[in-house]
Amino acid sequence: MTKFRKLSRPTGHRMSMLRTMVSQLVKHERIETTVAKAKEIRRLADNMVQLGKEGSLCAARRAAAFVRGDDVIHKLFTELAYRYKNREGGYTRLLRTRIRVGDAAPMAYIEFIDRDNELRQAKPPNPQPPQKAPLDPWTRSRVSKQFAPPKEDISES
Repeated sequence: MTKFRKLSRPTGHRMSMLRTMVSQLVKHERIETTVAKAKEIRRLADNMVQLGKEGSLCAARRAAAFVRGDDVIHKLFTELAYRYKNREGGYTRLLRTRIRVGDAAPMAYIEFIDRDNELRQAKPPNPQPPQKAPLDPWTRSRVSKQFAPPKEDISES
């Protein structure tokens, strides 16, 4: 396991809470929680979607070892894997909402992107810059001499 925020909980409680929250996020596709918890859930939910896109038996067993419920695993490997088959990452969005009344904790929605009833529409992907043709070594050395003249020795003057 990688390093997680401690979230003021012992390890067993923390992992159990994160597993449940990731399962609920996959099931409902949007949940409201604190910002710190949402940042941790985002990492784990993106990993579960990656496993769903992989689609192998090993990936299914790894996902089943983490999320809770057969319906959640089925949704990961069918609906979410199909929805994000062309996306390379960034399957979740974190939207800060309010300050909680009881303890002034900052709250946030975490949701999957590219779904119905989103809180905010996904941005279009950035276009790739055009590729420059590679220069041959002779031209490259002449161009570099134009912009960076050779340094003169201090001892000559």
